[in-house]
Amino acid sequence: MEKDNIAVGLDIGTTKIVAMIGKKNEYGKLEILGIGKSKSLGVARGVVNNITQTIQSIQQAIIEAENNSGYKIKDVVVGIAGQHIRSIQHTDYISRNNPEEVIGENDIQLLIDQVNKLAMLPGEEIIHVLPQEFKIDGQSEIKEPIGMYGGRLESSFHVVVGQASSIRNVGRCIQSSGIELSGLTLEPLASADAVLSQEEKEAGVALIDIGGGTTDLAIFKDGIIRHTAVIPFGGNVITDDIKEGCSIIEKQAELLKVKFGSAWPGENKDNEIVSIPGLRGREPKEISLKNLSKIIHARVVEIVEQVFAEIKAYGHEDPRKKLIAGIVLTGGGAQLKHIKQLVEYITGMDTRIGYPNEHLAGNSGEEISSPLFATAVGLVMNSIENSSQSAVRLEMVNEQPKVVYRNAPTPVQRYEVEENYVDKVEAIEETREPVAQRVSRDESTETKIRRSFFDRYVDKIKEFLDNAE
Repeated sequence: MEKDNIAVGLDIGTTKIVAMIGKKNEYGKLEILGIGKSKSLGVARGVVNNITQTIQSIQQAIIEAENNSGYKIKDVVVGIAGQHIRSIQHTDYISRNNPEEVIGENDIQLLIDQVNKLAMLPGEEIIHVLPQEFKIDGQSEIKEPIGMYGGRLESSFHVVVGQASSIRNVGRCIQSSGIELSGLTLEPLASADAVLSQEEKEAGVALIDIGGGTTDLAIFKDGIIRHTAVIPFGGNVITDDIKEGCSIIEKQAELLKVKFGSAWPGENKDNEIVSIPGLRGREPKEISLKNLSKIIHARVVEIVEQVFAEIKAYGHEDPRKKLIAGIVLTGGGAQLKHIKQLVEYITGMDTRIGYPNEHLAGNSGEEISSPLFATAVGLVMNSIENSSQSAVRLEMVNEQPKVVYRNAPTPVQRYEVEENYVDKVEAIEETREPVAQRVSRDESTETKIRRSFFDRYVDKIKEFLDNAE
């Protein structure tokens, strides 16, 4: 019997950190075994700004996921986002010595290596290279060049660039939490895997992931990623506006936004009032829902207009670049009432809310199917693609006293490792095939490049962390 691949994704967001453990069931759907969620305390706009607090938040989420699932997490696939991420379009070519030989993976790797030598701004590094279309001896629109003949191999690339220090800080937090980093994925790509269908990617679609600190955009056309962008505004800015505009504390502002907030102010009547308890015996504060919606509307319009400017920069008005499938909204911000209608009004494009339930097993809870967990689900799917065994089952011993585990801020239930745990881990390691052998033969060139590049980049981060010890 084939052993289940247990996959783990870790979404380090601005408002929350989510650790999700899952595996594929017999129907090829994703079965979530456990989920851990903690408040993100050391991250601002997708960038780590307090290592100690981030480590504590990660450990809290990891421990909760382990408690829920009965699995011990070894390594995770992590999403990269943040205001430091930007993307560029680049075209490059190589001249082959022997045009009579078929084009192989080595030729494509040579082209990739050439792209990696691009000069970047100080402190920036290329973190993702995605081939779009290849051209061989002037023949364009080739998606799979391997096996063809030609002297000049040319390709257009979507190159994602980020601050090296920010990514290394994430690596440091993962390592200090007692787990390994097995892979990196751009968060908009992870969300896209979770909520978009292949038909939408072919037809042309813009995915807008509205998170707490940032709003991520990914545009697909003809099944290929065409444009990515990170807008440094999200749900937290809306909460701040409510806090300032209504003179209330942040906790109350967040609650107001979630329970009574609407992106469309026209629907609230003037006499709709919500009463907020006063601080320390003060008089309750009355807030008009119409004013609340006006505050939210102003900020959401600003965010959507910035995203729409990026969609225009991609050139969606060109008939060849038209996004037939329109816009898909996901992330926590997509749960705001009437945001779909507002986005349709501003952009004039068909819009739907993206739920990750298409890929989830039928018995998944309603909470997991929320747009809030789209990125985490996408990261678990990415981990499954890598055929990783990221977690090992544990025997839970109820008689054990409660102890502090991994320097967690609160006492947690202890798991007792089976006596032959080490032997089992070694056996798993021995039976695991090398990454190169595990990759299926029928993978596309794009998938192979995406995987091999991230494998090398993860190795680079690990080497940096080892040298920094």
